[in-house]
Amino acid sequence: MQNFIFPIIAVVLGYIIVLFFKPKHNRSLKLLLAFSGSFLLSITVFDFLPEVYNSQDKPIGLFIMIGILLQIILEFFSKGAEHGHVHIDKSSIDFPWLLFISLSIHSVLEGIPIEAHEHLIYGVIIHKLPVAIILSTFFLASNLSKPKSLMFLLLFALMTPLGVFLSMQFQFFENYYYEVSALVIGIFLHISTTILFESSEGHKFNLAKLSTIILGIVIAYVI
Repeated sequence: MQNFIFPIIAVVLGYIIVLFFKPKHNRSLKLLLAFSGSFLLSITVFDFLPEVYNSQDKPIGLFIMIGILLQIILEFFSKGAEHGHVHIDKSSIDFPWLLFISLSIHSVLEGIPIEAHEHLIYGVIIHKLPVAIILSTFFLASNLSKPKSLMFLLLFALMTPLGVFLSMQFQFFENYYYEVSALVIGIFLHISTTILFESSEGHKFNLAKLSTIILGIVIAYVI
């Protein structure tokens, strides 16, 4: 049940943080992104990647690279919202369909292998929290109506649980578990490494960021 509820809670929590606390310190958000990136990367490398590579006669490397390429394509439409960037017109009152569709594909895919990995859910929710904060901040500052903003965030919150549900209901995802998992690994590798390189100004590693990254790695290793 937590695999369905936790991703929703992460998005709702991000919206509540923005609505009531109105965070203005960009540095704190960058550190949160750095932590989420290092934690997601570590969970992928420590637990997810070794299991998939233990499969026999599977072109795992090819599917990982396809996952990386797929994420690059999705970011062409989402403008990098998956790793902390929202570059769409704030003055627009139209529902951002391209952003929604690209984030939905990303979220559904990341939900598919969660049921088979006990700790992957923690990497996903820690990744979703700063993204939800950034999206909520953007929508509250834009001309998009509150009903449209809330609908976007609610549907976004439901996409990862939808991926979990699909993985449990359709035999296809069991038959092609390793291929789909490798695809998701590629997505995670691209997102997490992009976050780590972009979460500080000028791509410089300061002490706070370095400490945050190390903390994310250590926590991921311990659990």
